[in-house]
Amino acid sequence: MTNNKFFSSKEKHTFHLVDNSLLPFTTGFSAMLVAMSLVFYWHGSSVEFTAKFDSFLAEAALFIFTAVLFSWFIIVVREAGQGHHTKAVRTGLRYGMALFIISEVMFFFAFFWAFFHFSLSPSVALGCVWPPKGIQPLDIWGLPLINTLLLLTSGVTITLAHHAILKASNFSGHEAFTKHLIVTIILGLTFLTCQWIEYKYGITFKWKENVYGSTFFVTTGFHGFHVTVGAIFLLFCLVRQLITTPNFELFNTKFATYRSSLSFTKGQHFGFEAAAWYWHFVDVVWLFLFVTIYWWGS
Repeated sequence: MTNNKFFSSKEKHTFHLVDNSLLPFTTGFSAMLVAMSLVFYWHGSSVEFTAKFDSFLAEAALFIFTAVLFSWFIIVVREAGQGHHTKAVRTGLRYGMALFIISEVMFFFAFFWAFFHFSLSPSVALGCVWPPKGIQPLDIWGLPLINTLLLLTSGVTITLAHHAILKASNFSGHEAFTKHLIVTIILGLTFLTCQWIEYKYGITFKWKENVYGSTFFVTTGFHGFHVTVGAIFLLFCLVRQLITTPNFELFNTKFATYRSSLSFTKGQHFGFEAAAWYWHFVDVVWLFLFVTIYWWGS
């Protein structure tokens, strides 16, 4: 027999039922555009119009993907401000972020598997040697070492930022958090700049030349993409922190009532915590890249 009392009950639960949204579809569509633009770029056309269209598609795909990321961030922050992020919801978000990072580990594991498959047992087509003949590996004590130091330092600064927000009880604590976060973003952007210089001027082989170039560019390139996403993630956290400080006039005049719900606190800072997890993940992946592909692989 049906329990009508149960179905008529309006008792609130500790979980959050999200509203209908087109963002999942938009996210998948933008990710498909990014993948297509990469394929078109790797197989560039000799026709001028087609080449320009491929370039436009790549720029549009990256813009849409970035806009989708910020849309997700804004919605999650708004839900937190509305009080939907209960303890049970925050626990679920942590599990979701952990599973996402595990899926990213499997993503990079496939590339490392391909690298070790070819490097540990080079085929006759590669001359039975690794690196293949004609390949001039990079000097690991140049830009690769600088990039390693940059990411290791950024891992320290983002940890200091996390400790600052956990201990923050006044404005000075939040100020220390902001400073460490800014330094982390600058180090990440410097890393991307050094990687661009390495791609532009330091590499003599091409990604289409042989399997060495393919594994090198795909693995390091996707890592650079993940660093870019992580920098966007941290940049959003920085903007959120800045607009919730008392000396930010625009926020004081228009959004003052939301300051307590949007600002990072000791008990409510999962947005930054997730960004920190992600940033530590890209740090660890780079260490594996440096040790295997750059040092051992050369």
